[in-house]
Amino acid sequence: MTTDEILDELELIFPNAECELIHKNAYELLIAVILSAQTTDVSVNKITPALFERFPTPQLLAKAELSEIEPYIHSIGLYRNKARSIKGCAAALVEKHQGIVPSTMKELTALPGCGRKTANVVLSVAFDVPAIAVDTHVERVSKRLGLAKPDDSVLEVEKKLKRKIKRERWNKSHHLFIFFGRYLCMARNPQCERCPFQSICKRKKIEAVS
Repeated sequence: MTTDEILDELELIFPNAECELIHKNAYELLIAVILSAQTTDVSVNKITPALFERFPTPQLLAKAELSEIEPYIHSIGLYRNKARSIKGCAAALVEKHQGIVPSTMKELTALPGCGRKTANVVLSVAFDVPAIAVDTHVERVSKRLGLAKPDDSVLEVEKKLKRKIKRERWNKSHHLFIFFGRYLCMARNPQCERCPFQSICKRKKIEAVS
């Protein structure tokens, strides 16, 4: 089964796959993705409306005390660390980019709290730059479908997906893999009976090795 065939099948199942983090601009998306580490988009979406109403610009977030930020995000995991990350990120935006979110991988990953995955999401969603962000869902799905090896690092998975998927499909493929991993091919108790890829799935082999 080719990667195009896999993506075609996923588009039939998830025709509306897109970023599920609520945001109105690149600043809000960047902060929301940083907050989403090790928690769900649903949890982040519960807190960001009030957070962005209070801190609608990087300038206001950068000036805020941690004690002002934390109450808005305390319901998500690692909220103290994340408060420092988003404050630091906002400060860097103001000091180095006039409060404007940059649109290159190098500049984004230089921001506090912004790793390669976060940068790829921002590039893809906010700026429509071809990119593939590899989160836990994308990594799991890629390995189960045989598009990457079980012991590949996140960066190796990204590189292999970029080689195997046509550039014009990178952005959409990221969302398709996330939706598939989130709603069908879960880490635990995947809905294998509903999966169209049973003939190529490597899950049992991967779990036997691990």
